[in-house]
Amino acid sequence: MLVGNKISEGHENFVMAYNMLTGIRVAVSRCSGVMKKLDAADFHTSKKLSFNMDGSELTPSSKYDFKFKDYCPEVFRELRSMFGLDPADYLVSITGKYILSELGSPGKSGSFFYYSRDFRFIIKTIHHSEHKQLRSILKDYYEHVKENPNTLISQFYGLHRVKMPFSKNGSRKVHFIVMNNLFPPHRNVHLKYDLKGSTWGRVTKVPEGQLDLSTLTLKDLNWLERNDSIKFGPHKRKLFFDQLEADVKLLKKINVMDYSLLLGVHDVKKGNSFDSSKKLSVFDPKSSDKNELIKTNPRDIDRENDLPTNVFPGRSKYVFYGHDGGIRATNENNEPLGEIYYLGIIDCLTNYGVKKKVETFWRSMSHSRRTISAVPAEEYGNRFVKFVKDGTNRMKQKFQ
Repeated sequence: MLVGNKISEGHENFVMAYNMLTGIRVAVSRCSGVMKKLDAADFHTSKKLSFNMDGSELTPSSKYDFKFKDYCPEVFRELRSMFGLDPADYLVSITGKYILSELGSPGKSGSFFYYSRDFRFIIKTIHHSEHKQLRSILKDYYEHVKENPNTLISQFYGLHRVKMPFSKNGSRKVHFIVMNNLFPPHRNVHLKYDLKGSTWGRVTKVPEGQLDLSTLTLKDLNWLERNDSIKFGPHKRKLFFDQLEADVKLLKKINVMDYSLLLGVHDVKKGNSFDSSKKLSVFDPKSSDKNELIKTNPRDIDRENDLPTNVFPGRSKYVFYGHDGGIRATNENNEPLGEIYYLGIIDCLTNYGVKKKVETFWRSMSHSRRTISAVPAEEYGNRFVKFVKDGTNRMKQKFQ
């Protein structure tokens, strides 16, 4: 999915993106060797690194001065292993070249997304509150992944922070996470949905006469109006529902809400047709030598050489990523249909705290509580599961 804004030297986020990727490269490289058994302290530790043009014993030369903080590195290292990521492949994918492309968040959070060089991973800026939330739930999340290798919840591979000079005497701190990109780099996604199970304001306006919906992210009301469904036969439907219920049980336990089911549909009959006009860029220095870094500028991506043509190897053993990076639709006889689904539960770091309780109060004064997004975690989770189940059972009902 080559959709984004090209970042080049002078772009307001160029320095931040460069610093993020430089920090990850060094931090991941340092977190190597024999894996040890995790203890309670590993869920609370952090490591700091300082970067400058001259370099040091711990860090190489950098194009800019900044500080980097790596949170719970041993925990995330083990999570990456549980998610089937080979350490060397991960390091090359994230840091082999510097993809400088961003996609502004479609929500109201103001976050930005950056891609790894091969579009297999997403680097997302998060608010300080989300960073605190992830750290507070990390033990529960880790245990859940351990018990549920096929979890639909976003796969978190790292939690980091960059601190950069911002003004004469000040600095700017940016927290960010590395996570899985649900959508494949080698396949078109012809239809996208972001489903919460609420309906107030949950619609994307489709221009009259527009047939190609691949550039839009449709929402709950679009889903209902189009009478769409997730086409799973009995076998996959049971697997999907069992995992959905297990994942939502965790989300209710850690008191989060406002998450979504992100669903991408690849139509096998339509295949792939890429728009060559949508260009992104990579920062691809020949070495980490200081002079080489300073004189190197971004170049346009070469699709044939810079992007993969297959699925990331570690994903194939998991139920929901085992068919070309996704899961194939099936009919009531469990026979394959013409769609591949790329799906997962995203945006799982919103705690139902005081701010959300106030929002619930005000929204429910003018709208039915059943339609608003801001409701307690237990209520949100139950409604979310019902909405997704209803949308999956629709195909079953058509054959009865």
